[in-house]
Amino acid sequence: MSGATILYKPLGMAFGMLGGAVAGAVFRRTWKAVAGEDDAPDAHDEERSWNEILVAAALQGAIFAVVKAAVDRGGAVGVRRLTGRWPG
Repeated sequence: MSGATILYKPLGMAFGMLGGAVAGAVFRRTWKAVAGEDDAPDAHDEERSWNEILVAAALQGAIFAVVKAAVDRGGAVGVRRLTGRWPG
């Protein structure tokens, strides 16, 4: 295992947690802007329609995927700048 990979593992975990928090905040703000509501529907919310629940889930998934990709890529680029090697 290279030094770049060893360095990337703990940083990747820390940035992953931070990315999750950022993605959650972005989703909440996006949902409020899109639906005009503070709380997104939960799958067990009996008073919400299938459509509303599935749209919220798709939006949340897309936001989390984009933030995760950005955090992962940014971490890899940062490790390469520090070590001169791409982690992997």
